[in-house]
Amino acid sequence: MDKIAILIPCYNESATIEKVVRDWQTELPEAVIYVYDNNSSDGTADIAAKAGAVVRHEYMQGKGNVVRRMFREIDAHCYIMIDGDDTYPADHGREMADLVLDHHADMVVGDRLSSTYFEENKRPFHNFGNVIVRKSINSLFQTDIKDIMTGYRAFSYEFVKTFPVLSRGFEIETEMTIHAADKNMQVENVIVDYRDRPEGSESKLNTIPDGIKVLSTIVSLFRDYRPLECFSILALILLVLAVGFVIPVVAEFYRIGLVNHYPTLIVCGFTFLAAIMSFFAGLVLQNIRKKERREFEFRLQQTADRLKDLTHGE
Repeated sequence: MDKIAILIPCYNESATIEKVVRDWQTELPEAVIYVYDNNSSDGTADIAAKAGAVVRHEYMQGKGNVVRRMFREIDAHCYIMIDGDDTYPADHGREMADLVLDHHADMVVGDRLSSTYFEENKRPFHNFGNVIVRKSINSLFQTDIKDIMTGYRAFSYEFVKTFPVLSRGFEIETEMTIHAADKNMQVENVIVDYRDRPEGSESKLNTIPDGIKVLSTIVSLFRDYRPLECFSILALILLVLAVGFVIPVVAEFYRIGLVNHYPTLIVCGFTFLAAIMSFFAGLVLQNIRKKERREFEFRLQQTADRLKDLTHGE
């Protein structure tokens, strides 16, 4: 079992991967550096292997699929995940590892947005998207995480082995953040420097398609992790619609003693029933979520016991 594992998911990063591996060998010489190649066609895997990294492969395309493979295969006391594009310096690695190993943090977030990100990143839609995602998640989940989409993170063994990876692509960072917030895990923020990709290195993130996926993931996870709030909002919207359309019908009935808009009355009735059903669906799902939370705590304890066994077996 490794003390510190550096996890580098890669897709066509031949221009930068050697420098990234060398920097981490210097910063954390005791760490094992894993490069997971995701069908690169530019020789990234060979360059990483020559630089001294342990190279493995994930053949299903997408960062989420790579993260699933890494988390499944590697056992370590501390994991540091970093992109292979040399946009994050290794200088903060020791601090982040210490927070996991000595201060029991479950996830340490490398916060780009509080340092140089907005000056270095030349893609304004990326900047705007990061701000929107951060505000949305902190509002919906009552958290204070400074950078939701960062690819620079450190994790505990317990986080990695209890995190269900559902996303296939770049939504994975959002999923990690919401999982940590929902499961009451200890999250720390470390301000890190950010530099834009060097010349010859191209971003794999498609701003609009991937942005839509991230926002869809937030909505989906809000429904899954906060069902009572989600379905209560839906119930309130339906109730407002029902009341808004039925008021003229009721006013007309009191004025002339007749109902001339039966279809409107019927639709409002069904909309009102849908609002009631939505609210009670939220209550039922909330109770299921409470049961799942109890089961998660049990699984977390089992994971901690397994870590002790692995540690004692070394």
